[in-house]
Amino acid sequence: MTNFKHSKLKNTGLLFEFLLRQVTVDVLNKNKDSNALKVIKKKFNEHTEVGKELALYNLLLTKKFKSDKKADFFLSEILRQREKLNNSVLRREKYNIIKEVKEYYDVNQLFSSVVPNYKIFASIYKLFEGFGRLNADEKTENYFIIIENVTTLSNKKTDTFIPKEMKDKDLRILSYKALLEKFNKKYSNLTDEQKKVLKEYISNISNTNNFSAFVKNQLPILEKRLRNKISKIKNKVLKIKLQEAVNCVGKFCLNESKQPNDKSVTQLLRYYELDKELNKI
Repeated sequence: MTNFKHSKLKNTGLLFEFLLRQVTVDVLNKNKDSNALKVIKKKFNEHTEVGKELALYNLLLTKKFKSDKKADFFLSEILRQREKLNNSVLRREKYNIIKEVKEYYDVNQLFSSVVPNYKIFASIYKLFEGFGRLNADEKTENYFIIIENVTTLSNKKTDTFIPKEMKDKDLRILSYKALLEKFNKKYSNLTDEQKKVLKEYISNISNTNNFSAFVKNQLPILEKRLRNKISKIKNKVLKIKLQEAVNCVGKFCLNESKQPNDKSVTQLLRYYELDKELNKI
């Protein structure tokens, strides 16, 4: 029995994941008619086989049990539900999705970003698509990778499949559009530097260390520029208040763990907004 290989292009969960990320990039670029969003709405719904399969992926990615027996029963039930899908229709729908996506985007680039829980996506795919073609070792390995993911272990702190880590990273993707809209409601159009911050944020969804390094590199430059502009302000009261605000740049733009999050990114965007407003004084 030959090894059954994983395919990113045929993995329904990853297809949706990468398209969702592209939606956030399109929103950032002020593309109101995101082709990625159109594909998601048209293809991934309750009336399509790929939409039904995505629902099964999401259950395995998000559902948590404290009991191994419940987790085992749950996975077995999900696999039974998967068997009810029409595979020929499913393959055709995936083929059409990729064909349409290729019309709008560079597929290699679209699928190049790192997915933190990639191993789980791959295991789900292998059990869904190749259960009958997997050898005993592969079947067991992939089965228990998923069991581990859906089982909550309170004493585990640094595992790839920790629910909190998954939730945080997924929420960063899903909340990105809301973050952008919220900021734009309160302030005027984004500056190039603000766009750069948001682009770095979404591009490093799975690598907060990279984004943290970017922020730590930008903060001294921004702080120096703000101090230079504030030094030219003649109103003493306003000058003191602005100096106090600048003194807190590092505190507000990095949380206690020194890792940026939605709140700290919003603060950083506000400091860039302050920089823009100081140009008018």
